[in-house]
Amino acid sequence: MKNIYITLIVSLVLLSCGGDKKNSTAAVIEKGNLEQLRAKRGELVAQSDAIVKELALLDDAIGKLDENHKLALITTIPVKDTIFNHYLELQATVQTKENIVLNAEFAGVLQQVYVKEGQKVSKGQTLAKIDDGGLSSQLAQMETQAALAKTTFERQQNLWNQKIGSEIQYLQAKTNYEAQLKAVSQMKSQVGKTIVRAPFSGTIDDIITDKGSVVSPGSPIMRIVNLGNMYLEAEVPEKNIATVKKGTDVIVDFPILGETINAKVTQASNYINPENRSFNIQINIPSKNGQIKPNLTSKVQIKDYSNPKTIIVPISIISENADGEQYLYVAENVTKDGQAVAKKVIVKTGLSQGNYIEITEGIKDGNLVISEGARSVKDGQKVSIIK
Repeated sequence: MKNIYITLIVSLVLLSCGGDKKNSTAAVIEKGNLEQLRAKRGELVAQSDAIVKELALLDDAIGKLDENHKLALITTIPVKDTIFNHYLELQATVQTKENIVLNAEFAGVLQQVYVKEGQKVSKGQTLAKIDDGGLSSQLAQMETQAALAKTTFERQQNLWNQKIGSEIQYLQAKTNYEAQLKAVSQMKSQVGKTIVRAPFSGTIDDIITDKGSVVSPGSPIMRIVNLGNMYLEAEVPEKNIATVKKGTDVIVDFPILGETINAKVTQASNYINPENRSFNIQINIPSKNGQIKPNLTSKVQIKDYSNPKTIIVPISIISENADGEQYLYVAENVTKDGQAVAKKVIVKTGLSQGNYIEITEGIKDGNLVISEGARSVKDGQKVSIIK
């Protein structure tokens, strides 16, 4: 059989080249006639197609007669119903609502800085003091005047209650006392602006202005941060508005830290940004011993789809025909010695996650899907399964 195979090939090659030197490929090229060149090319293409068909017939004949003929080697995946989860992958940034720069509210010399960088402080604690330029002395004087006005008013009130004295004297004493109280309150407010206090409990992250510097209203003095109340903020495309909402499960990955945590969406914005057609979400996260810091980037995976009973296969074994249909191959009629027949199956796919894709139609539980060798087999071809 092999001798016949070789003889036929040699005969066809000789036929294509031809003994007619006048009509040989070299002779036609030498003539340089475009029409003859095209005709010769068409002749050779026809001969090539004939050779391919003859070889296919020979391969089929050999396969039937030669018991040692090698079959295409493949591997299979026994598919079964499984849980499939799809995750929306986004970039997110760590934020904290308690991360602010404390600015001066009064003009003067920064008289004292009572804290250091890295120091933990409590809400209301005094952090720095600006020279008040004599306001404290004025306040003490005004408080003395207010005390005198109070005594005068109380005595005048007692006399008025006993119907002694005039009403105008009583009203003047009352007005003077109330005016003194307002003046004291306003002065206390001014003096209060010379003291920098912690608006919340946290850590002093940076001392921006040193002791002895001249500051004015708006001058930055220090930064205070609370790492115990942080969250991730991410932008979600509007097409996911129905699946990403408060309470949705999230997997958060911090590549730099090598940390992965499970969390939930704690807030989903009701406003869609018209510029990029997205909405914001927030995800509360723990501080992880201070390792997670504001503006740290992370990758978040939000579970936006789940199917408790479906079939998934590697994306690499899915092919597409000229009609745009997706297909794969399954092994059927499997014998005891591992031989089978490859069958082409048109499938419909769903969502993909990583290297796998969901099969919604075409494959059922228990099918043997061809994995390795899937790109080289043909429909109806005999194959051998590698165990």
